Amino acid sequence: MVYPIFKRTILPFWKLFLKEIVGVENIPEKGPFIITSNYASYLDPWLIGSIIIPLKDKKMHYLSMKGRFWDLWGDRIMKDWLGLILLEGRKKEALQDLLSLLKKGEIVGIFIEGDRSPDGNLQKGKTGVIRLALKSHVPVLPIGIIGTFDIAPRNQLIPKLKRAKMRIGKPIYLDEYYKRKIDKKLLRKLTDSVMHVISDLTGKPYNH
Repeated sequence: MVYPIFKRTILPFWKLFLKEIVGVENIPEKGPFIITSNYASYLDPWLIGSIIIPLKDKKMHYLSMKGRFWDLWGDRIMKDWLGLILLEGRKKEALQDLLSLLKKGEIVGIFIEGDRSPDGNLQKGKTGVIRLALKSHVPVLPIGIIGTFDIAPRNQLIPKLKRAKMRIGKPIYLDEYYKRKIDKKLLRKLTDSVMHVISDLTGKPYNH
């Protein structure tokens, strides 16, 4: 069992912020996969973890920048306990870390927009998710989170007493592209296609 105290205390607390969860049946039953979603609030990785971690009984390894929580809790908790992979100042190394985890059958999470949205709307997707999926040959699980920007927008630490919705899409398999040359055009095309799926899940337009 993965960190049992954490699963029985912290995760149920964050799950209280979800009033609706749709598409749990779409979570792959076996093998590694990459989770990606829109990113409107610091709540988003916690809400996703509150669903995925108990179901899979595995850690989620999120790509992360050094923010207020990292500074507060330190490297040991963020890396060893929560399983976060530091991106800041080590882009190539972080990609290799994620590839190694996927090869070991682990679950990886990357917010496809990169940083949190300043206004709750969808931002232009970054190509890292697709680059990692093509290199690792694992599916991408798209998730749309609705309402977290209203609960705790970009710089608000204390969340409002509201609840969000989560919609989990079907896994995206990129098998037909594994043998193709990875170039900027292909990365942009596939990244935008994932963003359009997230747009459908959230009901927010993707205008990029």
